[in-house]
Amino acid sequence: MEFDYVIVGAGSAGCVLAARLSEDPKVKVALIEAGGSDRKLEVRMPAGFAKLFKTPYDWNYATTKQAELSGRELYWPRGRMLGGSSSMNAQMWVRGTALDYDQWDLPGWSYDEVLPYFRRAERRSGSNHGDVYGTDGAITISELRSPNVITAAFLEACEEIGLTRLAELNGRSNEGYCGTPVTQLRGHRHSAADAYLRPAMNRGNLTVLTAAQVRRVLIEDGRAVGVEYGDDLRVRASREVILSAGAIGSPQLLMLSGVGDPDVLAADRIDVVRAAPEVGANLMDHLVTGAFFECPRPITLSGAESLPNLLNFLFRRRGMLTTNVGEAVAFIRTSPEEPAPDIELIFAPGLFVDHGLTPPSGHGITVGAILLQPESRGRITLRDGQAVIDPAYLTAEADLRRLVAGLKVVKRIAGTSALRPYAGGPMDPYWGPESDEELARWIRERAETLYHPAGTCRMGADEDSVVDPELRVRGVAGLRVVDASVMPTLNRGHTHAPTVMIAEKAADLLKAAP
Repeated sequence: MEFDYVIVGAGSAGCVLAARLSEDPKVKVALIEAGGSDRKLEVRMPAGFAKLFKTPYDWNYATTKQAELSGRELYWPRGRMLGGSSSMNAQMWVRGTALDYDQWDLPGWSYDEVLPYFRRAERRSGSNHGDVYGTDGAITISELRSPNVITAAFLEACEEIGLTRLAELNGRSNEGYCGTPVTQLRGHRHSAADAYLRPAMNRGNLTVLTAAQVRRVLIEDGRAVGVEYGDDLRVRASREVILSAGAIGSPQLLMLSGVGDPDVLAADRIDVVRAAPEVGANLMDHLVTGAFFECPRPITLSGAESLPNLLNFLFRRRGMLTTNVGEAVAFIRTSPEEPAPDIELIFAPGLFVDHGLTPPSGHGITVGAILLQPESRGRITLRDGQAVIDPAYLTAEADLRRLVAGLKVVKRIAGTSALRPYAGGPMDPYWGPESDEELARWIRERAETLYHPAGTCRMGADEDSVVDPELRVRGVAGLRVVDASVMPTLNRGHTHAPTVMIAEKAADLLKAAP
């Protein structure tokens, strides 16, 4: 089979690219996805995403043992289905700040230059949102249909400690607090597959292959000409191959294709096609530590799975099962010397322990502190062709200090008069540590991923970067990477929105290519 473009990975970026490139009826596009269909109730149901963890819909990754996190291996869920992780995330549409993109300092990627691509993607429902969002894009962004009453109390608590109420979360600055804008359409998840891919799938020039795991990129005379998948099946691309397999899959495929650090490739007995030592390097992730408080009122998400709630969701698309769990956020600076927020606080009106895999022991609430721009850098390598994930969490001393400061703010919020009726004493497994040393121990023992790996195919203007500012892999013609792996630094937000933005911009770059 031969196409103009072959896209690997039907996640947030791949769905955008497949839809945008296939708009031209003269262009033939193939989208190849290792997973299968996203037709499952837990995908449609916003509150059901944790039910997809450690199932066939999940890549079910694990990190190496993290020395600074008490020697623990951390579970990393990633979506393995149409829509990728946008089909199993918490639906939070959080762009980050203008400073995030300006600090990339790359031609074409300043905030003012990428803002039109955010807006092109967005279909903000409701009114009175000013000129912050796009209103006729593909992805529906809305308010939660049935927010918990405790969420309003959390927002009041943020005001009580002196934080600023934001009219909109996704302006140039996100310092302050707000209810979470979510990628939902009338109470259902609205993934990248829903927004982009499904409307395009009836086009005769778009072919979508599922249950087709790509093994390597075919490179001939320095040019990518296709991919190999499954049992020696091949698809060829006359124009370009585009890797949109994510911050783990994209560097893994580059290395399996002979593009990477020669030492890493040699250790896995792979011939070097292009020496590129930074492939897999610069791994970043948002690390979160939650604090749990007993709720004396039986109104939390601990009761979400009751029959009345299920019927309310199925027939009215309302109620607790429309929650995204992280119903409100606050972005704070832990020091006036920080140029922008360095910690995010996420509020859940229920217990979210162990990625939601541990059933709640009772009614409680969760407030998580997230490190937004870690200084620590990890790496993806290979062992017998499989990705070895070492995020190197907390190897930079400043990261732990910022998280400790963030948890102190969490404790202040939990003690406010606004939240006091809903936040009792610390709840197992959180014992309410007091000193900096105790807080640091809690972080080392309990911190987890917020599911935002990025940076492993770094974009840059320098020759050492994996891709150039047009997302072309250096040293291999006809090959680009388009996903969160190209981000030079993590945004002060979440990664779904910027990944969609990157893909929207990449579609224009591809269309303009000779």
